[in-house]
Amino acid sequence: MHKKTAEFAYGEDHLTAGKALEIARGRLKGILTPTAREKVRASAEIVAKIVSKGEPVYGINTGFGPLCTTRISAKDTETLQVNILKSHSVGVGRSIDPEIARLMLILKIHALAKGYSGVQESTLDRILWHIEMEITPRVPSQGSVGASGDLAPLAHLFLPLIGLGEVDSDGKRLPSGEVLDEKGLPPISLGPKEGLALINGTQFIAAHAVAVLEKMHASLSQADIIGAMMIEGLQGSVRPFHKKLHKVRPFKGNLHVAERIRRLLKGSEILEDHVNCERVQDPYSLRCIPQVHGASRNAWLHLKELLEVELNAITDNPVIFDEDLAISGGNFHGQPLAMALDYACMAASEIGNISDRRIYLALEGNNTDLPQLLMKDTGLNSGYMILQYTSAALASENKGLCHPASTDSIPTSMGQEDHVSMGSISGRKALRVIKNVEKILAIELLTAAQAFEFRKPLKSGWFLDQVHQLVRTKVSFATEDRVFATDIEAGIELIRNKALIRLLDSVSEKQKVSLRTPLYEVFETF
Repeated sequence: MHKKTAEFAYGEDHLTAGKALEIARGRLKGILTPTAREKVRASAEIVAKIVSKGEPVYGINTGFGPLCTTRISAKDTETLQVNILKSHSVGVGRSIDPEIARLMLILKIHALAKGYSGVQESTLDRILWHIEMEITPRVPSQGSVGASGDLAPLAHLFLPLIGLGEVDSDGKRLPSGEVLDEKGLPPISLGPKEGLALINGTQFIAAHAVAVLEKMHASLSQADIIGAMMIEGLQGSVRPFHKKLHKVRPFKGNLHVAERIRRLLKGSEILEDHVNCERVQDPYSLRCIPQVHGASRNAWLHLKELLEVELNAITDNPVIFDEDLAISGGNFHGQPLAMALDYACMAASEIGNISDRRIYLALEGNNTDLPQLLMKDTGLNSGYMILQYTSAALASENKGLCHPASTDSIPTSMGQEDHVSMGSISGRKALRVIKNVEKILAIELLTAAQAFEFRKPLKSGWFLDQVHQLVRTKVSFATEDRVFATDIEAGIELIRNKALIRLLDSVSEKQKVSLRTPLYEVFETF
């Protein structure tokens, strides 16, 4: 665990994806302030008054979904809330990553602390305890249709509150009741509406979107660096990245990527060595990096902007405003994030697609003294030929995963919920695609480093030279065939650990600034 250096006030401060991740990783402490606690108590009192008045309000004194016309007596309201957690715990499949489950807890407590859901203060304290103690509920990955809230995954997330379900604690999978007994804590008693408030919301979709935003950002940032290294290895031209060219088609992503490439290549001896070569145009996979990477950057920015709204929104139903205004609406519908996640999924896939094309291009050999298959003694050796088979397989798999989940809707709840978003599938699928892209980028990193070697003793830009040295600490230059799977695994580890980004973070502030574009804050922070 990292030392907690700051605090975040749930329900009051503005939550971003970056802050949510910092809380999940123990670098930022989430707290409930007296102001937030007062809002929560006031909202719970409103619900209590609604119950005492006996007027029908969905989920407080009625059944759920198509049973919304069935009245529930005041004495049965707690049983109703317990039953909703039990009945909706129908998830299947592998459990989600514990960090995503922690993100779900963080996003949910932030929403509940705003005081529109009528939950008890003690319930928020128990959720806070789970986050602080890193006792993380196990949540199945499948079962949400992304509307009416992420019902099944959220039900599993909060089963431990009533002593049911399972948790991950100290690296062990344990029954939650056993853990509560060990800690001397009783299950909580749910008040009116609490079960419904806990399972209504888009926190499963949003938590996946947080993970997508971070992993996609890392892939995009490292793809620019690897692409620049491949330009050097293949002695590509810097002219397609000229500032004037991109000013006449000023998409933000294009401008940012073109400027990054120019800065990464600045001072390169390799570029100077072929500045007057006769080759007029490079293939698209080099020449169109700003247009392709830039389009994916724009998709990432779209997701970032929508996600930030969602992280600070109320996605409960009904929403409790006051004693006379409890509105049953559709804020739980996942469509806004579902569509953005599908867009991000396709955008991430294209980063892998163009990366595979650059890998293929590097193997062809050309008139710049690069040997075919990036190895001089071929025939006896296959060189880097088969690495591209793997990148091709991954790129093809991603294309199959790019069918947008949000274009489908299957009615549920006996027709009461007749249009759903399938956003949970959008989020899970986007993560799968990005993990494949990380593998493709790892192969391109190895390929670019191999091509780069043939340019010695010429030097590149100062940062690209450092990147090459970093790769060589993990993977040596290949002069003959070997088990390349080992090299690929080392490359994947570099990409997944954001090694190229961390390398940039480790240099002097002056050097960092030299690589920052005018759009740095827009595209490199979240």
